[in-house]
Amino acid sequence: MLTQGPPLASDAPAPHDAPAGRGGPPARRVAAALAWATVLAALVAGWWWTGTPGGDVARYVAYWSLALVLPGTLVHRALRGSRGNLPEDLGYGAAVGLLLELAAWALATATGTQPALRWWPVPVLALFVAVPRLRRHWRIAQPRPLPLRWTVAVAGVLVLVVAWAAVGWRANPLPPVDHVYYQDLLYHLGLVHELTRTMPFELPQLAGEPLRYHYLVDAHLASASMITGTAPATVLLRLWLVPVAATAVVVTAGLARDLSGRWWAGPVAAATAYLGVSLSLGSAATASGTLPLSVESPSQTYLLPLLLLLTGVCADVVRGRRPGWGWVLVPAAGLAVAGAKSSGLPPLIAGVALAGVVVGRRARRVPWAVVSLFAVLVAAMAVGYRLFAGGGAGVLSPQVFGVLRFLAPWRETVGAGGGIAAGGLLPPGLAAAGAAGWLFALAVLGWWLALQAPRYVGVLLLARRGTRGDPAAWLLAGALLAGAGGAWSFFHPSVSQLYFFLAVVPFGALLTAWLLAEARPWWPVVAVAATVGAAAQWLLDPLAPSERTRRAWLWAMAVPAGRVLLLAGVAALLAVLLAGLRHRGGRPAGASWRARAAVAGVVAALCGASVAGGLEWTARRIGDPPRALTAAERPWALTRDEARAALWLDAHADPADVVATNVHCRPVRTVAHCDARAFWVSGLGGRRTLVESWGYTDEALAGHARDGFSYPRQPAPDPELFARNERLFTAPTAPELDRARREDGVRWLLADSAAGPVSPELARLAEVGFVAGPVTVYRLR
Repeated sequence: MLTQGPPLASDAPAPHDAPAGRGGPPARRVAAALAWATVLAALVAGWWWTGTPGGDVARYVAYWSLALVLPGTLVHRALRGSRGNLPEDLGYGAAVGLLLELAAWALATATGTQPALRWWPVPVLALFVAVPRLRRHWRIAQPRPLPLRWTVAVAGVLVLVVAWAAVGWRANPLPPVDHVYYQDLLYHLGLVHELTRTMPFELPQLAGEPLRYHYLVDAHLASASMITGTAPATVLLRLWLVPVAATAVVVTAGLARDLSGRWWAGPVAAATAYLGVSLSLGSAATASGTLPLSVESPSQTYLLPLLLLLTGVCADVVRGRRPGWGWVLVPAAGLAVAGAKSSGLPPLIAGVALAGVVVGRRARRVPWAVVSLFAVLVAAMAVGYRLFAGGGAGVLSPQVFGVLRFLAPWRETVGAGGGIAAGGLLPPGLAAAGAAGWLFALAVLGWWLALQAPRYVGVLLLARRGTRGDPAAWLLAGALLAGAGGAWSFFHPSVSQLYFFLAVVPFGALLTAWLLAEARPWWPVVAVAATVGAAAQWLLDPLAPSERTRRAWLWAMAVPAGRVLLLAGVAALLAVLLAGLRHRGGRPAGASWRARAAVAGVVAALCGASVAGGLEWTARRIGDPPRALTAAERPWALTRDEARAALWLDAHADPADVVATNVHCRPVRTVAHCDARAFWVSGLGGRRTLVESWGYTDEALAGHARDGFSYPRQPAPDPELFARNERLFTAPTAPELDRARREDGVRWLLADSAAGPVSPELARLAEVGFVAGPVTVYRLR
């Protein structure tokens, strides 16, 4: 027989301090409502503070509530049962709602019925009204409300997530403004527009090229834009982030409660996962792989609620539970995870495989349920790779210690002068560095692991007799180690291999909270240890290396790594002393209480330091006024006039029109081997372009380091088409413009004289539609 873990949420008894009855005393319900109202008020205030239109906010809140959370909650209850409380039901429901929305979007864009997309929840809701067996899912039949302290703690985490997001919103003002937008945001914005069209999709920056990318986050943003009527730029730069992050927070908290059996493990796991960062303790360099939430990588944030929803079902299966209809979520969520971020599924599959081995060895038979789970996930990954992968995923190559070259201690010493080429199975410089070089590489790895300690300390669960036999612990630990292994075993020219690790940071937080729960701590011990950790993070001064040498960097790494060990030792000692005071006069026999107190102190101190680092980052930036562009930044900026012209184009062009433009580069002037990642014509203009920017095409990525240039600086993949595009602006003729119209579907030309010369003949051969500074938009007659 399989060892059974803690009961499922749907079967678990109410926590001992949870009030009985449907919702508890009226005062508790009022207090809980005030906590959630505070979160909503903070979110609305953050949107208002960063200039989000009020009408867009109202429509988005209605969309999220009625078109995602409501149908998703009903379906999740039908598939897996109610969790006995409304907050977790709604959180899991939002995650399922994201899955349902993807299915509705795929059907609408495949059939050309996008205007009907806003009505997709109606048949789902009607089904739950019309079918008698489904009507019961409108209510919680057996309430098991969570303690008010859970509500207040999770609400506090969410308010702090809002504060973190507001910093990102303030750093990315809504257009039109003079601003240097991170190029990936404009790239995603072009994809959002593209995914409002009908399949098959094309690369909007290079019309006619098939779209190969993990674009399901853009499908979500496109759906939100079409359903609410809100501009895609407002959805991307403001509205979507916190609701999706909040879903991840609540699902993580729910999963932590399932795993540990303790309600308070949920807020601890959520805070550690989404507020905590890698430790610094005065480190001169950052240990790459900090926060799993990201403003600049929408796909990373969107991945999290889907991956955690899937992980919850996987944990049930490896524990010997029968998910019933919950099995439906495995292929659906598996494919969604593969299409959201290609780095999300492989670590989870590795964790399932490890858990399957553990289950099989203990049961002395083949665990067919786990084998089936593994097979379904592998199939979802294969299908996802076929449908979505391309570009960045295709340029990933095996390389032991591949992340080294992006870490300052290595980059400034052994790796200096290594160039941009991928190299072989070892980073440039390591193979010829000898034993000393290998020892230095291992020292960098040790330093990185020390600063990531809050994410890895939970692996100690596998050393504890009570949890060593729980397959869910092996699943999470296996996925965590596989994610870190992926980060350190591959090379990507933009260090995208780190996404393997970022995807599983919440898994590490779950293990850490679970370990703390197993220690059964006395809360003063936790509070004191967490305070000590926070003080260490805030007060210890950075120690920069005196020179860029191995010896200097070894010392600069040894100090913060040693501080981590010292912090753990001090926290353990304080915890044991405090626990001893509690047990004085009635001390239980044995030394197990000391071990539990020490573990609790170490975990609390590490989590306190991690969360303190994240809060410090937010606190230092949230009060900063909008920053003016520096002289060095101005050439890289998208100007107000350029943004105005692109937005005018979006308002006047037909969705199927193709635009030709002479804008390709950052800075805007077109020169040989420029950084071809402008993306704003397709991003703000919202139309496919004949040739805009090609820096993220498969051809450019495959050509990384060719002739000594990185992939964004590779030449246009089709030189003939590029030359023909440029002649439309530099030497236009009626036959050339007619050919572009007939063969390429070009209806508009966006000419920016800052990008290159524009012939005055163009104004005679085409109709001038709009002029803003150096930008003129022409309509072909």
